[in-house]
Amino acid sequence: MDVSSSTGAVNNTVQIEALKKSMEVQERSVLKVLESADEQSKQMSAQKTGMGNSLNLTA
Repeated sequence: MDVSSSTGAVNNTVQIEALKKSMEVQERSVLKVLESADEQSKQMSAQKTGMGNSLNLTA
């Protein structure tokens, strides 16, 4: 009985660690998406105000 209960505890620990890792990966992924969206928003604002990095100065 002790062996099966300790095996269950080990399995639970492994599952918890796997879930933690999965959540960390998802968190990093969401942060990358948010940073990308923020960068795109800044670029769009800069282009609308004429302060963008792709100014067309030819006359």
